[in-house]
Amino acid sequence: MALEMYLDLFSQPCRSVYIFAKKNNISFDFMKVSLLEGEQYGEEFGKINMIRKAPAIRDGDFCLAESIAIMKYLAEKYQTSDHWYPADLQKRARVNEYLSWQHMGIRMHGSKMFWLRLLIPKIMGVEVPKDKMDGALEDLEGSLKLIEEKFIGDKPFIAGEQISLADLVAIVEIMQPVGSGLDVFEGRLKLSAWRDRVQAEIGKELFDEAHQGILASQEMVKNMDSSKMQIFKPKILRLFL
Repeated sequence: MALEMYLDLFSQPCRSVYIFAKKNNISFDFMKVSLLEGEQYGEEFGKINMIRKAPAIRDGDFCLAESIAIMKYLAEKYQTSDHWYPADLQKRARVNEYLSWQHMGIRMHGSKMFWLRLLIPKIMGVEVPKDKMDGALEDLEGSLKLIEEKFIGDKPFIAGEQISLADLVAIVEIMQPVGSGLDVFEGRLKLSAWRDRVQAEIGKELFDEAHQGILASQEMVKNMDSSKMQIFKPKILRLFL
């Protein structure tokens, strides 16, 4: 049985898994899961991942969730180049440091900006109050500053001289608010230069392919049927408003 990957490229973690597999010539069947339409709550997907989140993979009888776990599994199974998840103790520690920080450190803030600018007005039919938008932007800017000053610093990449899983996970998160129309690279020369290096290592064609959907989000949201997204209203009220 071919390796199956359950993905939605509007999701940052899904994009990181997709790019990693494609870049390393790992063959897989792309199983589309539309998160915004709630397909992750379907009976069939529940058999793959009880956590009800994408990405997820099925490798024969083995099912695995969580993007970081998936990429580490793929790196070991397919013996990808060492730079992705270095054997060197300190380089690996740098990768793990970023991967441990990023979920609450950048993902929460980048995702929140995407929801506040695009999805909440569509689903709820109201604009987000300015004070909430300003607070979310301040949080995001704080995280971006940390990425520049702590994680990148004076190095080409987060773990040193070569790209790693840390850079891949970082770039997909940072591109999320860009999809909402917020240019987070403007005025950030170090972050912009790092992005260019990451894009060059991934390959522009693959980078653009993975991000074409999210970068077209503003137009896509205009044409979405908001009735299919009402399942997210309780989450919005609980987390954002």
